[in-house]
Amino acid sequence: MTSNGHLLHARSRGLPASLAALAGTTGFAVWAAARLDGFLDPDRRVPVVALAPLLAAAVIGVSLRSPSEELDGTAVRPWWPRRLTQLAGLTALSAALLPLAVLGHPEVFGPPAMIRNTLGCTGVTAAAAVLLGARLSWLPAFGYVSAVYLGSAGAHSGAATVWAWPMQPGTQPGAWAAALGAFTVGGALYAVRGARPEGPRGGG
Repeated sequence: MTSNGHLLHARSRGLPASLAALAGTTGFAVWAAARLDGFLDPDRRVPVVALAPLLAAAVIGVSLRSPSEELDGTAVRPWWPRRLTQLAGLTALSAALLPLAVLGHPEVFGPPAMIRNTLGCTGVTAAAAVLLGARLSWLPAFGYVSAVYLGSAGAHSGAATVWAWPMQPGTQPGAWAAALGAFTVGGALYAVRGARPEGPRGGG
């Protein structure tokens, strides 16, 4: 693919807008953490650590759409490397930017927790893009994180470290295993299948 081809591919996926939205999400996270005095009390960062990765995952999910399923289906080269590159690149960028909002205190709700939640939310969103389409890909992650946020206060031990991974401190092995598992499964599913077609033919 030539440089013009890469540029057209990026524009067709809305990547410039996605990059701008991720930068805006980072700015919001930094502002929110400062307003909550998160640098003084790391536990106050919980809403930021839960919400910012969710917003970033929603941005990434919308960008996973394919504007031309017919053309994609007739491509000579397989699409999975390009899908995987796009997903991994945007996820890596989010995982690098969002921790700027919660620097320090890595053992609680600091950069490790933000990175973990970014991976987990993006994995859930990528899987949802395959099943529901890119436009609605944010819904399952939003519903799950919201439910965990409301129902898992103080659950930081045992099985809760797995099912309540978005609300765990940064060093919980169970939470990391769950988030990495979600990202691996969701990323692989999206790379192989792509987002569900939308519109009259896709039923979206």
